[in-house]
Amino acid sequence: MAEHNEPMNSQPSSQDDVAVRYDIHPQGGFSETLKRLFGGDRVLWIIIIALMVISVLVVYSSTAKMAYMPNSGSSTTAFLRRQLIMLVVCVGAIFFFHRINSKWYRMTAGWVFWSGVILTLLAYFVGVKTNDAARWINILGFQFQPSEWLKLGVVMYLAKALAKRQDTIDTLRIMPTLKFWHWGDDKQKRIFTEGTVPLLLPIILSCAVILPAHTSSAVLVGAISLAMLFLGRVNVREIGRIVGVGLAGLLLILSLGLGRGDTAQGRFSTWWMLWTQDRTEVLAKDLTDTERAMIAIHKGGIMGRGAGQSAVRVEMTHPESDYAFAFFAEEYGFVMAMILLALYLWVFFRAIDIFDKCPKKFPSLLALGIALMITGQALMHIMVTVNILPETGQNLPLISRGGSSLLFTSVGIGMLLSVSRQTEEGSHTTD
Repeated sequence: MAEHNEPMNSQPSSQDDVAVRYDIHPQGGFSETLKRLFGGDRVLWIIIIALMVISVLVVYSSTAKMAYMPNSGSSTTAFLRRQLIMLVVCVGAIFFFHRINSKWYRMTAGWVFWSGVILTLLAYFVGVKTNDAARWINILGFQFQPSEWLKLGVVMYLAKALAKRQDTIDTLRIMPTLKFWHWGDDKQKRIFTEGTVPLLLPIILSCAVILPAHTSSAVLVGAISLAMLFLGRVNVREIGRIVGVGLAGLLLILSLGLGRGDTAQGRFSTWWMLWTQDRTEVLAKDLTDTERAMIAIHKGGIMGRGAGQSAVRVEMTHPESDYAFAFFAEEYGFVMAMILLALYLWVFFRAIDIFDKCPKKFPSLLALGIALMITGQALMHIMVTVNILPETGQNLPLISRGGSSLLFTSVGIGMLLSVSRQTEEGSHTTD
């Protein structure tokens, strides 16, 4: 055996021997370091970076109108600088949250949800008002929408509740009988305890506190929550009953003009008018923002008018946020607009892959819920620009100019990447 032992002072025969002996990989060292730092789905990282690059292009060009408004006190460069700073913060948030193990998200799900409910309610009393709706809270000079926090909290809370009940979810009753005089029966009490309170109450509560300030956000949260129930294997019949009662309640609220019911009715009337009336003779100054958005998409053609060449941006109310997709389509064309749409759909399909590979219940449902939130909001924004849906005021995730929406979307992406990273590492400890 002695002849196979190398002398203590023997010299390596080559650089390759050094690499083997000390596990050094000169050619792959940097890439391995990047993989450790930026764990999780590599394709998803690329998609997020691409969306942020598009955000820079959109904000720089679309804010020209704002920069030249009287007493604006800013320039397009100033708006761009703020957006770049915000994107740097968001990249930091993605990196930070993607290094946190999902067990901590499970442990804090209830805290995030209930604090989101409290802050959203608090905004009605101490929040900053815009368009007659209290939506923002000012903390240490930073204004944020607590409803964005609550969106994330609902996803986390439902993922935890659904994961806990997967063994009995097929037969679990969520919706109690509408005959309220029977709610005292043992069977109905069991439905309340096992299904209504943990699964339905968070949805009702979150939609109720968001609705007075932002009807479309409440609808979005409700739709995402129902999709999570479906993907969490809740009985389809139960979901159907929830949808029926929810639609009836929403119609009642809108008909009574509660919250922003008047605004919602006005937007629905405008949407219906654009579908049913001839608008060819309407003066340019009387066009709606949705009509201007469709004109922008049409003028963009196949390849677009070119960066900074939008003509419709000065006529839109919020080209940098509410109509960012239409503005992007005008400057960069139909082809690039379809690529942008594909990127959002790709986020969801990557999340499905993460869901399929994840061996644990909570993190897999969390990943799918966050992807639903991002892709669902993007699709709602895009459908508004082509008049499939009434005007909603929903931002285009990761692209529209903004603060809290961009930040909390980035936090959600960090959580999604955390699930993917742990699946690759085999480090999931929470079911």
